[in-house]
Amino acid sequence: MSRVALYTDGACKGNPGPGGWGAVLIFGNHQKELCGGEPDTTNNRMELKAAIEGLSALKRECEVDLYTDSQYVKNGINQWMAGWKRNGWKTAAKKPVKNVELWQQLDELVNSHRVHWHWVRGHTGNAGNERADELANRGAADVVERV
Repeated sequence: MSRVALYTDGACKGNPGPGGWGAVLIFGNHQKELCGGEPDTTNNRMELKAAIEGLSALKRECEVDLYTDSQYVKNGINQWMAGWKRNGWKTAAKKPVKNVELWQQLDELVNSHRVHWHWVRGHTGNAGNERADELANRGAADVVERV
Protein backbone atom coordinates (compact mmCIF):
# COMPACT_ATOMS: atom_id res chain seq x y z
CA MET A 1 0.00 0.00 0.00
CA SER A 2 1.35 3.42 -0.97
CA ARG A 3 2.19 5.85 1.83
CA VAL A 4 1.36 9.51 1.19
CA ALA A 5 1.96 12.65 3.25
CA LEU A 6 -0.90 15.14 3.02
CA TYR A 7 -0.60 18.69 4.38
CA THR A 8 -3.83 20.69 4.55
CA ASP A 9 -4.85 24.20 5.49
CA GLY A 10 -7.77 26.58 5.23
CA ALA A 11 -7.95 30.37 5.14
CA CYS A 12 -10.72 32.93 5.34
CA LYS A 13 -10.72 36.67 4.69
CA GLY A 14 -13.30 37.58 7.30
CA ASN A 15 -15.09 34.78 9.09
CA PRO A 16 -17.47 34.33 7.35
CA GLY A 17 -16.15 35.70 4.11
CA PRO A 18 -14.20 34.63 1.04
CA GLY A 19 -12.13 31.58 1.88
CA GLY A 20 -9.66 29.14 0.43
CA TRP A 21 -8.21 25.72 1.04
CA GLY A 22 -4.88 24.19 0.13
CA ALA A 23 -3.50 20.66 0.08
CA VAL A 24 -0.04 19.29 -0.63
CA LEU A 25 0.29 15.57 -1.39
CA ILE A 26 3.75 13.99 -1.28
CA PHE A 27 4.48 10.48 -2.52
CA GLY A 28 8.15 9.62 -2.81
CA ASN A 29 9.69 12.21 -5.14
CA HIS A 30 6.28 13.30 -6.46
CA GLN A 31 4.35 16.28 -5.16
CA LYS A 32 0.87 17.49 -6.11
CA GLU A 33 -0.61 20.80 -5.01
CA LEU A 34 -4.30 21.63 -4.93
CA CYS A 35 -6.23 24.75 -3.99
CA GLY A 36 -9.65 26.25 -4.33
CA GLY A 37 -12.03 28.60 -2.61
CA GLU A 38 -15.57 29.72 -1.94
CA PRO A 39 -17.01 33.25 -1.86
CA ASP A 40 -18.94 33.01 1.44
CA THR A 41 -17.58 30.49 3.91
CA THR A 42 -15.80 30.05 7.23
CA ASN A 43 -12.28 29.06 8.20
CA ASN A 44 -13.53 25.79 9.71
CA ARG A 45 -15.29 24.85 6.48
CA MET A 46 -12.11 25.53 4.51
CA GLU A 47 -10.01 23.44 6.91
CA LEU A 48 -12.40 20.53 6.35
CA LYS A 49 -12.52 21.12 2.60
CA ALA A 50 -8.71 20.95 2.39
CA ALA A 51 -8.68 17.49 3.97
CA ILE A 52 -11.59 16.33 1.80
CA GLU A 53 -10.03 17.53 -1.44
CA GLY A 54 -6.63 16.11 -0.56
CA LEU A 55 -8.03 12.67 0.23
CA SER A 56 -10.31 12.81 -2.82
CA ALA A 57 -7.27 13.25 -5.06
CA LEU A 58 -5.98 9.78 -4.14
CA LYS A 59 -6.76 7.26 -6.88
CA ARG A 60 -6.49 4.11 -4.73
CA GLU A 61 -6.41 3.08 -1.08
CA CYS A 62 -3.37 4.58 0.61
CA GLU A 63 -1.76 4.90 3.99
CA VAL A 64 -1.93 8.64 4.63
CA ASP A 65 -0.09 10.80 7.13
CA LEU A 66 -2.42 13.81 7.23
CA TYR A 67 -1.02 16.98 8.78
CA THR A 68 -3.36 19.77 9.88
CA ASP A 69 -2.93 22.86 12.01
CA SER A 70 -6.67 22.89 12.77
CA GLN A 71 -7.68 21.91 16.29
CA TYR A 72 -11.26 21.80 14.96
CA VAL A 73 -10.41 19.10 12.42
CA LYS A 74 -8.08 17.20 14.77
CA ASN A 75 -10.56 17.15 17.65
CA GLY A 76 -13.53 16.47 15.37
CA ILE A 77 -11.89 13.37 13.95
CA ASN A 78 -10.18 12.08 17.08
CA GLN A 79 -12.60 13.05 19.85
CA TRP A 80 -16.04 14.13 18.70
CA MET A 81 -17.01 12.21 15.57
CA ALA A 82 -17.75 8.86 17.21
CA GLY A 83 -20.23 10.56 19.55
CA TRP A 84 -21.79 12.60 16.76
CA LYS A 85 -22.38 9.45 14.73
CA ARG A 86 -23.75 7.60 17.76
CA ASN A 87 -26.14 10.54 18.40
CA GLY A 88 -27.35 10.77 14.79
CA TRP A 89 -24.96 13.65 13.95
CA LYS A 90 -26.02 15.68 16.96
CA THR A 91 -23.68 17.21 19.53
CA ALA A 92 -23.67 16.24 23.19
CA ALA A 93 -26.02 19.22 23.67
CA LYS A 94 -28.42 17.57 21.15
CA LYS A 95 -27.83 20.30 18.55
CA PRO A 96 -27.07 19.55 14.90
CA VAL A 97 -23.35 19.24 14.13
CA LYS A 98 -22.10 22.30 12.23
CA ASN A 99 -20.76 21.54 8.75
CA VAL A 100 -22.29 18.07 8.97
CA GLU A 101 -22.18 17.45 5.20
CA LEU A 102 -18.43 18.08 5.19
CA TRP A 103 -17.83 15.90 8.24
CA GLN A 104 -19.81 13.11 6.57
CA GLN A 105 -17.74 13.43 3.37
CA LEU A 106 -14.54 13.38 5.38
CA ASP A 107 -15.72 10.34 7.35
CA GLU A 108 -16.42 8.44 4.13
CA LEU A 109 -13.01 9.32 2.69
CA VAL A 110 -11.18 8.43 5.90
CA ASN A 111 -12.82 5.00 5.79
CA SER A 112 -11.40 4.49 2.26
CA HIS A 113 -7.80 4.88 3.46
CA ARG A 114 -5.61 4.29 6.49
CA VAL A 115 -5.29 7.82 7.81
CA HIS A 116 -2.89 8.80 10.58
CA TRP A 117 -3.74 12.26 11.91
CA HIS A 118 -1.00 14.67 12.93
CA TRP A 119 -1.51 18.12 14.38
CA VAL A 120 1.16 20.72 13.63
CA ARG A 121 1.34 24.23 15.00
CA GLY A 122 0.73 26.65 12.13
CA HIS A 123 3.25 29.24 10.99
CA THR A 124 6.21 27.63 12.72
CA GLY A 125 8.33 26.74 9.71
CA ASN A 126 6.93 23.29 8.84
CA ALA A 127 7.49 23.34 5.06
CA GLY A 128 4.41 21.28 4.16
CA ASN A 129 2.14 23.33 6.41
CA GLU A 130 3.58 26.61 5.14
CA ARG A 131 2.98 25.57 1.52
CA ALA A 132 -0.59 24.44 2.28
CA ASP A 133 -1.16 27.84 3.92
CA GLU A 134 0.14 29.64 0.80
CA LEU A 135 -2.18 27.57 -1.38
CA ALA A 136 -5.17 28.25 0.89
CA ASN A 137 -4.48 31.97 0.74
CA ARG A 138 -4.15 31.75 -3.05
CA GLY A 139 -7.54 30.01 -3.19
CA ALA A 140 -9.08 32.79 -1.09
CA ALA A 141 -7.41 35.52 -3.17
CA ASP A 142 -8.69 33.95 -6.40
CA VAL A 143 -12.23 34.07 -5.02
CA VAL A 144 -11.84 37.76 -4.05
CA GLU A 145 -10.61 38.58 -7.58
CA ARG A 146 -13.66 36.89 -9.14
CA VAL A 147 -16.19 38.71 -6.92
